[in-house]
Amino acid sequence: MIKMKKFIVALGGNALIRKGQRGTAEEQFSNIRMPIRQIAELSRDYQIVITHGNGPQSGNLLLQQESCDEVPKMPLSIIGAQTQGQIGFMIESTLDEELMRLDLDKEKLFITVLSYTAVSRDDPAFQNPTKPIGPAYEEPQPGFVKTSKGWRRVVPSPKPHKIYQYREIKHLLENNFIVIACGGGGIPVYKEDKLIHGVEAVIDKDLATAKLGTQIGADILLIATDEDRVALNFGKPDEIRFDTLSVADAKKYLKEGQFPPGSMGPKIQACINFLEDGGEKAIITSINNIQDALQGNAGTNFTL
Repeated sequence: MIKMKKFIVALGGNALIRKGQRGTAEEQFSNIRMPIRQIAELSRDYQIVITHGNGPQSGNLLLQQESCDEVPKMPLSIIGAQTQGQIGFMIESTLDEELMRLDLDKEKLFITVLSYTAVSRDDPAFQNPTKPIGPAYEEPQPGFVKTSKGWRRVVPSPKPHKIYQYREIKHLLENNFIVIACGGGGIPVYKEDKLIHGVEAVIDKDLATAKLGTQIGADILLIATDEDRVALNFGKPDEIRFDTLSVADAKKYLKEGQFPPGSMGPKIQACINFLEDGGEKAIITSINNIQDALQGNAGTNFTL
């Protein structure tokens, strides 16, 4: 029996809610169809882990909390868990339909794993919160920053140290499961005195995906986003798009500030981390080109 390679794919926020959309359930189910169709077809040849963002969904839950005082407000750790279940259901049900379409539903199993991510309480991010979350307001408030949408609360975005459920995920892969995990970068926690403590923070989904990929021994990391390739001078007349990009050059461009906050920076760093930690292949491409990118016909391939 030929051993299948492990493939971990990170679906960006646009996989479910696209610009200009309200984010209805119907819109999200429609949007997730294309990437999940490709993933179902790839399950013939790969062991697959799917990760995903949760920014818009978490934002909606936070907005609902701010709009109602009748029920207790939940911390970010609980909101992260809620979105993992919500998005996990959408991915699972769509994946089930696509596997049935391919007559693979008897061969392939799937499951969503509630995932939490270890962070360090000494991470410098806690001294400099930068991640805007929740609703926007017209007037400033303590702990808020001005954004294009208005004044928003900011929280830390510490580095992921490990995904606690990696052993369970490895076991599931070995037993023919497609695994949905690490939603929204995982629920940030730390352990102390044999207790688990949730943290008011947000983990970058791509950095967490790379960390999980390393922990489970994944061969391939693919980050699916809005753009098909990494570009220098993005949106300018002298824009340059890359079919391949070495880790050395990627580090140089990051240092030069080519990828400022809100751009490709964390995705590029995730690809660097994955390859330097032993991964075989790392790719950034668009949501619609997952299969083509794996075949070398789309996306930016990173090389050591």
